[in-house]
Amino acid sequence: MALRETRNGIMRTKSVEQSIADTDEPDSRLRKELTTWDLIVFGVAVVIGAGIFTLAASTAGDVAGPSVSLAFVLAAIACALAALCYAEFASTVPVAGSAYTFSYATFGEFIAWIIGWDLVLEFAVASAVVGKGWSVYLETVFSQFGMDVPTTVTIGGIDVDWGVLLLIAVLTTLLVIGTKLSSRVSLVITSIKVGIVLFVIVLGFFYINASNYTPFIPPPAPAESDAGGMTQSLLSLFGGEANSTFGVYGLLAAASLVFFAFIGFDVVATTAEETKDPQRSLPRGILGSLAIVTVLYVAVALVLTGMVPYTDLATQPDAPAPRSPPPSRWSGSTGRPPSSRWARSPVSPPWSWSCCSGRSGWRSRCRATGCCRSGSRTPVRTARHTASV
Repeated sequence: MALRETRNGIMRTKSVEQSIADTDEPDSRLRKELTTWDLIVFGVAVVIGAGIFTLAASTAGDVAGPSVSLAFVLAAIACALAALCYAEFASTVPVAGSAYTFSYATFGEFIAWIIGWDLVLEFAVASAVVGKGWSVYLETVFSQFGMDVPTTVTIGGIDVDWGVLLLIAVLTTLLVIGTKLSSRVSLVITSIKVGIVLFVIVLGFFYINASNYTPFIPPPAPAESDAGGMTQSLLSLFGGEANSTFGVYGLLAAASLVFFAFIGFDVVATTAEETKDPQRSLPRGILGSLAIVTVLYVAVALVLTGMVPYTDLATQPDAPAPRSPPPSRWSGSTGRPPSSRWARSPVSPPWSWSCCSGRSGWRSRCRATGCCRSGSRTPVRTARHTASV
């Protein structure tokens, strides 16, 4: 493999031209099927989750008050700056791998290897939470029809969640069949999800009480003597405020909290190699999905804080765990999901870094890229290995 040596050993970089040339190899070439609309749907599917309601409400009640909608705007501006960088990189280097590929071309092989495994860790943790969440929801659906069907069974002293395994098997099958099919499934799931969000926004609009928006930025809350600086941000420390609860510093603190609600828009860059016109579609897909998500977040925040006084949205202490029925398998005493922000659409191609690492020689080429299906041009072996993990 022709690599341009900038430093000895592991700090070598891979030119953009070579990265693009590697995508034409017959054994690892992916079919270009995605359009701008597919990328926008994909981005919205990854970013929007159940946390659109819980995060806006808790942040308004605990930190920012009605100004949480403005906090979403500030966070969106910060995300847009990062999105511009991803759009520029993805259009310049239209190769699967996202940050791994970009790092390989700029910082070198070792840094790219670290970032690649960081991406694997990120998706592994997110997939585990999403899978568990869907499994519990499946059990809830059964209970709504009067069927007591637990999704966790004990086999040989080990708890096995067949709901998670079923979900992984179905999604892996969709991804192996082809990216276009998985994008259509994402479209259906995203349409239902966005439809529910729009339903809440439209219906809640008729219950808005304008007086709930006053004061839009509540006055700073007094400092708690036993807080020990835990409620004080760095900005409030430099600004002379005792804490970051409400007020201007509360607004800025809320922006840093809701920033995590936008995590996922960068995943669109991983589809660069499967996009028909990456130079044109990727920037539009990344920025378009971010714009749609921002509008939905701001609208939900305005409706929630308009319907209910922000003081009623404050997080309440966890109630003691009930003795009967048994506690939920969720962590914590209240049986809530560990992080509803992760309850998002999981239909996304997980093999981008694996394909690139195989092309670069970090992993076995046969095991990493495998033999793409002649019809769909999807790396079957990589998809199976990823699902197994």
